[in-house]
Amino acid sequence: MTPRIDSSFLELYEEDQPGHGYRSPVRDGRRITDAREERPVGNPLKVEFHFDFGSPNAYLAELVIPSIEQRTGVKFDYVPVLLGGIFKATGNMSPADSLRGIKNKPEYMALETERFIRRHNITTYRPNPFFPVITLMLMRGAVAAQFEGVFEPYVRAAFHHMWEEPKKMDDVEVVRAALKSSGLDADRLIARAQQDDVKKRLIELTVDAVNRGAFGSPTFFVGKEMFFGKDQLRDVEESIVEQTRQLAKSA
Repeated sequence: MTPRIDSSFLELYEEDQPGHGYRSPVRDGRRITDAREERPVGNPLKVEFHFDFGSPNAYLAELVIPSIEQRTGVKFDYVPVLLGGIFKATGNMSPADSLRGIKNKPEYMALETERFIRRHNITTYRPNPFFPVITLMLMRGAVAAQFEGVFEPYVRAAFHHMWEEPKKMDDVEVVRAALKSSGLDADRLIARAQQDDVKKRLIELTVDAVNRGAFGSPTFFVGKEMFFGKDQLRDVEESIVEQTRQLAKSA
């Protein structure tokens, strides 16, 4: 059934909803593309990264995106969504819940994460001892940062304080101190995140993701083709290359 924005769905954004539970030098100095901006000159293919800061897999995937951008010439559009909202709309749940009581599978999934980290030479990731973190405030903050023109430094700061120097990022005073330490106007962003247009925009982005097939984070769209999870990044890149080739032929 296609999800709708109604009062019952809106309630989830007014409650404390746990999010899903997983910065890199390579990201420093890189331009993170806000999906609301005009597309940069170069590869015209639209590629999207739908993320929630509470997902360790979204963090790990985000570290790999720059190398894909360098090889393909695309710029990923970063789209903040609320994973708790996606879970509620789709009936999905986090691996922390879905794997509870299952023998062997959690250990194997942890092994796959270790392999991903080694493969991509990731040295910055630290498990967050406060996981799962309720990400409602952080994701509203991402939308507020878009409206205030500080989206890129906000994304860097939020991922950093979630997964590199892990903190309890659902405590407003912890968030305030973390953002200030990263050079952001924390008071302004936290206040802006409580305004109705920000709340509405996060709902719109989350519902749109579900309508297009999303059920978790990270989710990627290459044109109209969807991919889920950090382990699909090779397929994401192959799709970018193929669709770019097709666009060139039709030009």
